[in-house]
Amino acid sequence: MAIPKKFNRSTTADEVLTGVDLSGKRIIVTGANTGIGYETARALASAGATVVLACRNITAGNAASQRIRDRHAGADVHCQQLDLASLPAVAAFVKALDDTPIDCLVCNAGSMSLAYAETEQGFERTLGVCHIGHFLLVKLLIPKLLASGTPRVVMVSSIAHQSPKTLDFDNLPYKEAGYSVMGAYGQAKLCNILMALQLQTRYGEQGLTACSVHPGNMVTSDFGRESAFMRFAFKLMSPLTKSANQGAATSVLCAVHDSAEDVAAGYFSHCQPAKCTLEARNAAVAKTLWDRSEEWVKQYV
Repeated sequence: MAIPKKFNRSTTADEVLTGVDLSGKRIIVTGANTGIGYETARALASAGATVVLACRNITAGNAASQRIRDRHAGADVHCQQLDLASLPAVAAFVKALDDTPIDCLVCNAGSMSLAYAETEQGFERTLGVCHIGHFLLVKLLIPKLLASGTPRVVMVSSIAHQSPKTLDFDNLPYKEAGYSVMGAYGQAKLCNILMALQLQTRYGEQGLTACSVHPGNMVTSDFGRESAFMRFAFKLMSPLTKSANQGAATSVLCAVHDSAEDVAAGYFSHCQPAKCTLEARNAAVAKTLWDRSEEWVKQYV
């Protein structure tokens, strides 16, 4: 069953879910209190899924959960605190979950700031949040994911993965002296695609399906919350960009599309398969990144 051609850059998450019943499915969405993460969680919950909003700010997350319940009577949603900039906090998030299998994980949360910053463990923050925190999260959730039989992992990447063209493992993650805001972001988004590729390689035969998505250029959100300049730029460009509901559509499509074969190890944009760079499709680079990531998080696995 191929992805319907009617889905395109203008499609909303709600349109993707028309006629879809997700009752009995349990889904985790990171960074779900705002922007495309919120719309992803809201749309999935509206179709009957039990949705965990994994958010750094528990107050904002609880408020987002309530907004979903107010809009969709009977929606089964709740927030659980997750700080991807702290590996112990990631481990604590997973430990606090019950034993119910997880059908889908949408790794949506991201971070980008103009000034160099570090995570709690001393990693450059953009890579630390976008990739390393998510890597540990997935590693720890693998038993619960595989227990569902046909789990999905959706990595929210970006067209920004195109630069830098290759991963320089000697400068991964960036140090303060050589820091570039767009270089760090591009590096992190490339890692998201490579992680999905390696997840498919490692766990595909056990039923897991992994893919990555580009939600759309300059999607309206508070993604630039750590920078007044970025917030201003996003607001200035917002009339020319997708709504958050449209930005969430590709993630939602990859989470619910019936045929796993259509999604496995793919990269998607505007609700259709898209081309990523040669580096993003390099299985050897994906394995090297996985091995390096294992070293970064081994204390917490």
